[in-house]
Amino acid sequence: MLDADVHVWRQFLGNSTSEGTGSKNTRSRAPAPQTPAPHPKRTPAAPTSHPHPLMDEPHHSPTSWPDARAIAARAAVKEAAHAAPVMRPLSEALGQVLAAPLAALTDLPPFDTSAMDGWALAGPGPWRLPTDEKDQVHGILAGHGEAAALPDGHAVRIATGARVPPGATAVLRSEYGTAAGDGWLHASAAHPVVLGQDIRTRGQECRSGDQLLPAGTLVTPAVLGLAAAAGYDELPTVRRPRVEVLVLGDELLAEGLPHDGRIRDALGPMVGPWLRALGAEVTGTRRLADEADAVCAAVAESSADVVVTTGGTAAGPVDHVHPTLRRLGAELLVDGVAVRPGHPMLLARLAPENRENRENRENRESRESRESRESRENPEGPDTPEKSETPGPQTRPARHLVGLPGNPLAAVSGLLTLAEPLLRTLTGRPAPAPGPAPLAEAVQGHPRDTRLVPVTFRQDAAVPLRFNGPAMLRGIAVADGLAVIPPGGAKRGTEVEVLDLPWSAITTEQLSYADQTRRADQAHRTPQAGHRTPQASHHTDRAAGHGDGEDISPEEGPA
Repeated sequence: MLDADVHVWRQFLGNSTSEGTGSKNTRSRAPAPQTPAPHPKRTPAAPTSHPHPLMDEPHHSPTSWPDARAIAARAAVKEAAHAAPVMRPLSEALGQVLAAPLAALTDLPPFDTSAMDGWALAGPGPWRLPTDEKDQVHGILAGHGEAAALPDGHAVRIATGARVPPGATAVLRSEYGTAAGDGWLHASAAHPVVLGQDIRTRGQECRSGDQLLPAGTLVTPAVLGLAAAAGYDELPTVRRPRVEVLVLGDELLAEGLPHDGRIRDALGPMVGPWLRALGAEVTGTRRLADEADAVCAAVAESSADVVVTTGGTAAGPVDHVHPTLRRLGAELLVDGVAVRPGHPMLLARLAPENRENRENRENRESRESRESRESRENPEGPDTPEKSETPGPQTRPARHLVGLPGNPLAAVSGLLTLAEPLLRTLTGRPAPAPGPAPLAEAVQGHPRDTRLVPVTFRQDAAVPLRFNGPAMLRGIAVADGLAVIPPGGAKRGTEVEVLDLPWSAITTEQLSYADQTRRADQAHRTPQAGHRTPQASHHTDRAAGHGDGEDISPEEGPA
């Protein structure tokens, strides 16, 4: 560390009255990020026995946090543009994204219909009622074909949604009319009949061919209803990107309590579901030992659109992600980000697979296919992988790799910094609107890097949570979002951008109608996760104090 940096850092910590220099609504006032110069493509290198393969590389400056997100959002534009849409039945389209505009296949409504239960009228009243007993009791019901024309001066009973007969000029609501039993219908003096009242005319909502929704629209329950009304049985949706998760580390346990220097794997259970919530199809999560050849083979043989690794992104003796990318001729798009926690994260574009890698991948897929068949024949066997949207052998190479740090909250930072923008492009979702919120308390910042701090909301203010160290998940587990703290920190009341968590809005999980009903019923009885009473969360945070134990010095270790 330079002496000047040490002096500035100590001066910053020693000034107890300083609360940072954050500016209001930094995202909206900041200039648009400039496109960084392209990173030179890494060429394959022969394996080396050097114990620290990255130590001899020249120092490079990390990418700024806003630029890293912009690069990730642009990285897969070509792949997204050339992806063929997937046609899905309405029952399976919830949470997907429209791949094409939704145009009406019919007029809505398709014919003139009654908006109320009452009488269809022709001309001014009073009106002669039908003499047929059936017409007197039931009249015209919904779902029936076109009725006979209604003569002028006549009325007939009609149900809501029923087709208005030719010649009808208005509908009189049941409560506004009186049938005295003498065969005549009279309108209430307080509710005079107006031409066209309570008739929904054909095409009132839309005409056939009208664009109802643009491409990129998230399919919600309301969208499903509109699509059905407009004549659709299935919808063109964006193909979900296939993602494989590789969890690296000899020290990780899949079950039980930590022991003998080994710890539980927190990322394996978390990263896959998080990626699903971002719209990905997760093909599997694999745990790998810290062996260079095993890591390289797993990345090279993967058939996923995106490979997500956890751990191994720094420069230690068993950090194999960078050497793997060099061996495979990958292009590093982002190599380190000026953000805490999570600065050793990276994003790479993988080179097209060579013949050897393709043969290895095809052999592996053939083996997985056999195992899948055996599993189906033996229901008691291991679980089968998530069903793929593209049947048959997958021939696409892995196009991108997102390298997440091994510390849990640092990995979350990488998910929201690099994986979310990349998957947003691949899934065709629009960029979220900035969501600034004032800070309920001052937040200490890093001298040069952005900080991402878990927060919960209290009366529209963002309350920083205590447990925000790179290895901690206790804060993010109860958070409503992550506040983006600019370098230098932010004062109380400063408006900062808050990154929403994927489950804090409409989730992308495809729910059955029974699941929707069950969850809605539970929501009336139990507060939903991610929407806790902010006052309670803030009270807990106050009681716990403010020391977060996170080292945010310029010499912070891998996070």
